[in-house]
Amino acid sequence: MPTLLYEPDEHPPYTLAFGISVQRVMAMAPSLVLIPTIIMRAAEQDETYLAWAIFAMLMVNAAMTVLQTLRIGHLGSGYPLVMVTSSAFIGVCISALGAGGPSLMATLLLVAAGFQFTLATRLSLLRRFITPMVTGTLLVLIAVSIMPAIFRMLTTVPDGTPWAAAPTSAAVTFATVVALLLRASERWRLWAPLIGITVGCAVAAPFGLYDPAPIGAAPWIGFPRNAWPGLDLTFGPAFWSLLPAFLFVMLIGTTGTLGHAVSTQRVSWRQQRATDLRSVQGAVATVGLSNLLCSLAGTIPTGTAPSSAPFVEQSGVAACRVAVCVGVGFFALAFLPKVMAVLIAIPSPVAAAYLAILFGPILVQGMQLALQSGNDSRKTLIISMSVWVGVGFQSQAIFPDYLSGTWAILLGNGITAGGLMVVGLTAFMELTGPRRRRLEIGLGIAGLPKLTAFLRELAARLGWSGEATQRLCLIGEEALTSLIQQMDAKAAEHAKPRLRVLARQDGAAVELEFVAAVGEDNLEDHIALLGDQVETPDEREFSLRLLRHFASSVRHQQYHNIDIVTVRVDGSG
Repeated sequence: MPTLLYEPDEHPPYTLAFGISVQRVMAMAPSLVLIPTIIMRAAEQDETYLAWAIFAMLMVNAAMTVLQTLRIGHLGSGYPLVMVTSSAFIGVCISALGAGGPSLMATLLLVAAGFQFTLATRLSLLRRFITPMVTGTLLVLIAVSIMPAIFRMLTTVPDGTPWAAAPTSAAVTFATVVALLLRASERWRLWAPLIGITVGCAVAAPFGLYDPAPIGAAPWIGFPRNAWPGLDLTFGPAFWSLLPAFLFVMLIGTTGTLGHAVSTQRVSWRQQRATDLRSVQGAVATVGLSNLLCSLAGTIPTGTAPSSAPFVEQSGVAACRVAVCVGVGFFALAFLPKVMAVLIAIPSPVAAAYLAILFGPILVQGMQLALQSGNDSRKTLIISMSVWVGVGFQSQAIFPDYLSGTWAILLGNGITAGGLMVVGLTAFMELTGPRRRRLEIGLGIAGLPKLTAFLRELAARLGWSGEATQRLCLIGEEALTSLIQQMDAKAAEHAKPRLRVLARQDGAAVELEFVAAVGEDNLEDHIALLGDQVETPDEREFSLRLLRHFASSVRHQQYHNIDIVTVRVDGSG
């Protein structure tokens, strides 16, 4: 894969940004149209409403993609996260349309969007259940869940098509893109997807797979008839019976957004950084706003594109300017039926070959994230069982005859089934683990004696040696010192910041959690940078060096208005 050429805050030439955004729009346009078409036709909705739903969905996705990128206030991620239609809602949307029509679906989505906003503001409360292991496992499940659909696309051709059409066009597309990515110069690698898809379409045309007739029939500029359904505020039995399913799928969609936001951050910088959870909160809040707008517009739900991180890794361009151009492209598509027809005409085998290359690296990213804090037998069991359950339900190999109705809709998706397993097992480990001991002090040096006494009492209860006890107290002192030094001067003058310390035994180790409201810097990033420095220029870095030396691991999670530093201390030596 190419090296990273542009980070999020860097500015590639507009010609390059436009070219890469065209490739992204080409890759996503078929699914943007296909998902609402599947939902509306399965629910027997008319073509007028289908056209309106696609138009409204494109407009919302265009605006929210730009907002995700620009990060205004607490909204947006500040990374090239693209908004697309959410396939997770296909089943529940079909049920809602069948039970009460578009107005019922809009009302259910309105309530679910409010639930998603609540999750965004309370994301720190989920930190023990939505861990890097959980997020990484969900990334693996995303790749696993999309594989069957890609494999089906490889053989999706019209009746009467020659047998060699699908394998030939897919193989040529695959070979062209892979060859360019592996051996072409950095400049040509950026255009590998567009070149590969173009070559694949050229090979597919003689077989009759590329049909230009719909392109000629489509108008250049068009606007759909107004088919806004409004809201159903009767709140009848159908609403209450479907609301739990909508809320649950929204929770699953939120965990997917967490995975997409984290993975996009991980591949968007040349030097690895700690995950900015304020950015993740902004991503979730923006998806909530997007779904609120979708409900008011009477269209289907949206979410972040799982292809965001793979595309950045493949192209080597994480510049936000590209995502803004993608948003502009969605807006143009809403009014250009002929251009949309060109993209929809891409044969399924050609699109499948490209998608296989695009989503392949997400498996590796997921495993790296899940195991970033080390591996043990319990973590291996949780990850492996969750993936197995996800694959089993996705392929309908686990008790298919016993599942029907809502359960079939929910568990028929590998992300949902595997996500339930990994979150459930993580919650079980958290709730059945040793009880946490708590201490609350002022975030200042005056609280150090209380902290030291608290840690000495904890070490005595665990039977630690004098050396291990001293190391535990030293780590607590340096963590407190680092937080004090990071604290904003304004906060120190006009507020009385508090620090809550939580401690829990984990085998032969102790996990300390320092919860406070401090400054903008991330301690985890500073600790990572210390390895590149020869000298210690100030007292703060001395504290960080001691933390790095004596602690098994240090993790700094930053949310809006709250910071959580987690330090693991080994008591065995």
